[in-house]
Amino acid sequence: MANATKFETLNGFPRETITLANWRTRPYSFWSFRNVTEMVRSARIRTAQPAPLQDIVENPELLARPAAPGSDRSISDLLTQSQADSLLVSRNGEIIAEWHAGNVDRSDPHLVFSISKSITALVAGILQDQGLLDPETPVGDLVPEAKSSAYADATVQHLLDMRVSLDFDESYLSEEDYARYRRAMSWNPPSGKGDDEAMLSFLCSLKKAAGPHGTDHCYLSPNSDMLGIVLERVSGERFPDLCSRLLWQPLGASADAFITVDTQGAPRTAGGVSCRPHDLLAVGQMLIKGGTANGNQIVSPRWIADMQTNGDEGVWARGTQASFLRTGRYRNNWYQVGANSNAFLAAGIHGQFLYCDPDTQTVIVCTSSQHQPQSDALDQPLLAMFALLSAEV
Repeated sequence: MANATKFETLNGFPRETITLANWRTRPYSFWSFRNVTEMVRSARIRTAQPAPLQDIVENPELLARPAAPGSDRSISDLLTQSQADSLLVSRNGEIIAEWHAGNVDRSDPHLVFSISKSITALVAGILQDQGLLDPETPVGDLVPEAKSSAYADATVQHLLDMRVSLDFDESYLSEEDYARYRRAMSWNPPSGKGDDEAMLSFLCSLKKAAGPHGTDHCYLSPNSDMLGIVLERVSGERFPDLCSRLLWQPLGASADAFITVDTQGAPRTAGGVSCRPHDLLAVGQMLIKGGTANGNQIVSPRWIADMQTNGDEGVWARGTQASFLRTGRYRNNWYQVGANSNAFLAAGIHGQFLYCDPDTQTVIVCTSSQHQPQSDALDQPLLAMFALLSAEV
């Protein structure tokens, strides 16, 4: 590239070509998912003491293993083909393998999309144990602006379990509901009509679908953004500060995390968190250790047991995500693998995963910049590989 800037030489395109209209598509997402604070206004989730990362543990032998029994495709091949950016594998609290795509700086934060929901749920669980949040409280009692919306009589637990009756289309490429939603969160360019809403106004405009709350699992991201507003109301703190105080600092995270906010500072708790993959790994390690890290009891064993065991298999099987985990459950914004496995996980679009197996003390983090928001052809082999790694490591 004649006269190319260093950025263009490294990434293959000039910085000015990345916009709010294209930042979630390849090739731009490979850079933007690790630099979200340049794309969308963001608030900082501070750690107590930033720390350098330990030396990398590459483990080429593990990465050369078949990604599935009898497969000719290796784990590293699968990662490359699925547009993964980073993979971390830990056993008994120690990293035993680490892989990064070319040009990925391992210290970069990465957007984790809907893993943000699971992080937000941990904060909700801590507030519940502190007596500040009753999950059976109707949302309208905590957020009076929502009194005329679908959320008026939905409980906080309905938000956590994705069992809200909501007239909303969770189609990520939709030019209607979801595009309006993304403008409200400042992730898309303004419409140009002067009628774009901020997050709270958008959420409070949503109406109830046919049927009552609390029936089948229906995965709808606005529920988790409303949860973030609920947490701010009951705590009296902005979510980034609350998450820092209750989770990120006690965890001993190695670096600050970030969360995107709208024009009024409302947090995108459904999908806006960016953090180092190593700190996401620390979240998983904390959970399989009974909620403890650095001598701190962060999340209670009671809450973890509730998350692991109180999801309903029948509700899941009749819900909108049944094909994602065929024997799964969902509770408190976390997925349970089900069947004969005690593993649980958090997941986000474009290939983000935090997979935790308490039986083998294995935690796996995979961050990606997949071109499509959701692809079973990419996600299912990754999930199978996580289960295999957890069983065989």
